[in-house]
Amino acid sequence: MRILVTGGAGFIGSHFVLKWARANPESKVLNLDKLTYAADLSFLKPLEGHSNYQFIQADLAQRTVVRNIVREFRPDGVIHFAAESHVDNSIRDPEAFIQSNVLGTFNLLEELRQLWMQNSDQFKKNRFHHVSTDEVFGSLGETGKFTEESPYQPRSPYSASKAASDHWVRAYQHTYGMNTTLSNCSNNFGPHQHEEKLIPTVIRKALQNEPIPVYGKGLNCRDWLYVEDHCDAIERIFKNGRTGETYNVGGSEEWQNLKLVELICKTLDESVGQGPKTGYQSLIQFVQDRPGHDFRYAIDSSKIQKELGWKPEKNFTERLKSTVKWYVERRARKGAS
Repeated sequence: MRILVTGGAGFIGSHFVLKWARANPESKVLNLDKLTYAADLSFLKPLEGHSNYQFIQADLAQRTVVRNIVREFRPDGVIHFAAESHVDNSIRDPEAFIQSNVLGTFNLLEELRQLWMQNSDQFKKNRFHHVSTDEVFGSLGETGKFTEESPYQPRSPYSASKAASDHWVRAYQHTYGMNTTLSNCSNNFGPHQHEEKLIPTVIRKALQNEPIPVYGKGLNCRDWLYVEDHCDAIERIFKNGRTGETYNVGGSEEWQNLKLVELICKTLDESVGQGPKTGYQSLIQFVQDRPGHDFRYAIDSSKIQKELGWKPEKNFTERLKSTVKWYVERRARKGAS
């Protein structure tokens, strides 16, 4: 099997590529990534020189480049991670999100459609899986959860661009009969995440004895999903999900931002120490809230659990402790080098 993974040098994508290559050594994997500031190939060093793994640096927004890659590699399946993903960046520069998330997704869909339709039998078999976010559903109040039937109400340039790409994927399934699946996930965390994200930011700031920024009053609530659990869900959907279906993937771990930051600080107090005498929590500093900051996200994952037998493997606290440990050890290695 020939698998094209877009955005495979990103946080979630790199975890998936490594997991897939190890579990499916007979399949050929092409990792296509633009290598923006958030990409990092170091996590994939174990695959360097592997005969069934290839990396190409390319921009999905360049249609001719996409066409040439798709026609040369001729993938049997695609897992599409590639996207600009940081909400704050989308507020500052929304156009980049249109280029990458919307135009890039369209170019990929159209070039694959033209390739795969050359063989009607293969067209029905070859699968395109699109990885999306729960942010397309908008903001929840204090109760309720997003389901696969929740209406789309994107409220940031980032979520609007992902909503648009979701609609393009569904349009290609309904219009052309393309074999697509789609997943909407909650906030991911784990090793190797870019430092701009919340959990790495808190750890970095704390270890540097710098103010730990928390938006508003820290009452915004998110559902947290460990990256390896997410990758397992994606593989199950790609292999066994029903054509045209959407699956919500969440960790069932809702945390107010402030409570999460306090838990990370407590974990650092216990595992590292060396912080302020009053503990790392004393570094917390409330800052001006993000424009249009969604109040709460929560995911109902019952569909994927019932249909595909997926569920998170370990509890959140264990995963968070191991994640904190990874960042602490990485910082120590950098300091020693």
